[in-house]
This record gives sequence, structure tokens and C-alpha cells, in this order.
Amino acid sequence: MDFYPLYISAKLAIATTLFIPVVAAPVAYVLAFFNFRGKSLVDAVVSLPMVLPPTVLGFGLLIVMGPQGPLGGLWREMTGERMVFSFSGILLASLVYNLPFAVQPMRAAFEKLDIRLLENAAVLGLTPTAAFFRVVLPNSLPGLAASGMLVFAHSLGEFGVILMVGGSIPGSTKVASIAIYEAVEAMRYGDAMYMSMAIIPVSFLALLAINRLNRTSRRRS
Repeated sequence: MDFYPLYISAKLAIATTLFIPVVAAPVAYVLAFFNFRGKSLVDAVVSLPMVLPPTVLGFGLLIVMGPQGPLGGLWREMTGERMVFSFSGILLASLVYNLPFAVQPMRAAFEKLDIRLLENAAVLGLTPTAAFFRVVLPNSLPGLAASGMLVFAHSLGEFGVILMVGGSIPGSTKVASIAIYEAVEAMRYGDAMYMSMAIIPVSFLALLAINRLNRTSRRRS
């Protein structure tokens, strides 16, 4: 049995978990503490990947990231390589797909903070950006960790978006979920079972960790 798809899935999940806070944390901070015109629209756009069929989202990303698309064309000019059907492409697709799963837990953690902390920070002369790094993030660590675990577990099971953007290239974009599907399609049920049994315990442990972190967060609040 080829275990390399499990390695690609783990690599993708870890990379997504590491990179997504760079985008998700500022977005969650803005949505949690700022009121502005069009906030509902921004909130809806951020949450859209949760309700769109993965194939629809994947097709849209395929158009944007393709050689003739704005993002894909820019990537080709910068690197000389195509974005679709590459690990970089499925990583970007994973980041877009997982964004709401990172933003919502972070936003909930931020909203649990005592607003007086931010008021005191403003009185002391901290800018909103400084308050974000020095007050909000340090006091929201359990929520941030729970968000990371949720993104990691969700990334392990990605299928439709990854298949649309990355295809099934062995050693590059063929993740475990695609390998399981292909094994079942070829009636290699043993291979499908072994790969499934490798993913289930990891996902279960991630959920246990999320529940524990949520309890810690509730006790703190």
C-alpha cells in the first residue's frame, strides 16, 4: 500500500494550520471589535466557503488560479510554474476553504474578552494594532489553539476542493481522501480501510483537544 498520500495530507494540514492565523486572526479581530459599513457583507464573504459545495468553490478557485486567471498568471510570471495541480495551489485552496473554520472560533474567543482590557489599552495609548498583539492574542490562547486544531482536523478530510484544484498527482497533490476514493473505486477495500484507520484516530484526538481547550476557555471567562 502507498502511504505517501497520508504524508501529503499531513503536510497540507500542518502548512494550513501554520499559515491560516496570519489571515484569520486579523479578520476575526476586525469582525469582533469594529463596527463599519459593510460589516455584514464582509462576514458573509468570509463565511461563504462553509455553505458552498466544495466543487463549486474548487471550480471558482480553478478559474482564478489557472494559467489564464489573474492569480495563476501572476504566479507564473513570478515563479515560472503553474499554480494549479501543484502543492502550492492546493495549499492556497485549503487556506481559502478553511478560513471560516478559523475565523469563527477566533472571533468567539475574542468576543469573550473583558472589553475593559481594550479600554485600558486605549487609555494607555496603545493603537488597535498594538492592542491586538499585546492584549487580545495573549488573552485568547485557548481559543486560538482550538481554532488551529479544528483547521488541522478539517484539512485532513478535504476532498472536493483539492481534487478540483490539484487533481490526483502522486507525490504532489494526491491526498489521503482522494487515495481512499480511488481505492474504493478500484475495489481495493483493504487499502481504503488502512488509510481510513490512520486518519480516524488523529481526527478524534483533535476533537478531544478542541473540547478540552473550549472547557479551559469557559473556565477563564
